[in-house]
Formats: sequence, C-alpha cells, structure tokens
Amino acid sequence: MKKIQANIKYIALVLLTGMLAVACNDDGYADAENGSTPTEAMNGEWWIDISDAATGDLYVQHAMHRTYDDNNGGMWISDRSGSSFTGWWLESVVNVDTKNLTFSATDAYNAADESAVTITEGKIIKNGGHSATGVVVDSIYFKGVFNYDPETVLIFAGTKRTGFEEDEY
Repeated sequence: MKKIQANIKYIALVLLTGMLAVACNDDGYADAENGSTPTEAMNGEWWIDISDAATGDLYVQHAMHRTYDDNNGGMWISDRSGSSFTGWWLESVVNVDTKNLTFSATDAYNAADESAVTITEGKIIKNGGHSATGVVVDSIYFKGVFNYDPETVLIFAGTKRTGFEEDEY
C-alpha cells in the first residue's frame, strides 16, 4: 500500500512539474499583434451635448456616444447604450482621415432609425477639452443633418470619457 501511495505522489509531482514548465512558457507571443485598429486614435466613449446650430437651443446634454472601427476603413459613431439610445438616435459609419483626425458622411445609413444622416466638420481635437473634474481630455465636434428634418442642423460637441467615477454624468 505504501508503495502505491509513493508511486501516486511521484506521478503527481511529475505532472505538476510538467504543468508548471508548460504554463511558464511564453514562446510564441513575440509576433502577436496588439489588436490596434486604423481608427484607434479616434475611438472612444464621449460625453456629447446636442444643440440646434441656428438657435443654440440645447436639446440633449451629456449623451454617451461611442466611436469605433468598422473593420472596413471607416468608423462607427453611435449613441446606442444596450438596446436604447442616449442622444439623437445616431448609429452610422463615417469616412475618416486618421492623419487629421477628421470624419464625415453624406447621406449615410443611420441604423438607429433607418434614416439617412449627413455629418460635416467632424473632428477630434487631442487634449482639446476638459472632463467634469478638469482633467485634460480629447474633444469631439461635428454637425449632423437628418433626412427627416433637412432644415435643422444639429451640433454635436463634447469630451472624451475618462472612466473615472467623479467624471461620470
């Protein structure tokens, strides 16, 4: 019986040593890509105010928007949060100039409400804004016109979300 127990301990020790040797092996990660995308410098979460360009009336304050790569040379801009929308029902792909951090769209499909949207003067300004607590962050600005109300130009302007609780709205 003692011989069986000794063999089991020996086998367990060999298996444990083998698992540790394999678990500590980091070969193969040298060529791994970090997963960056072409629009990485423009991606993020944004607190955006939406106002009327002609009157200055503020329609929506601190709406959460997200920008992210569309895997096809463009960038999504969306105010979707789960199954609802927090701003003006915007979810569309825009054309980007990643060198100048600008973006635009002409009669682009708006997946939020199946309308069309034209986005002009879109830009991201590095370190161009301040969070609620004064932290320097990137800012975003663009104008939007929706085909269901072509006479109204909306201004979307805001700052990048820091992720700090004290900066949340």
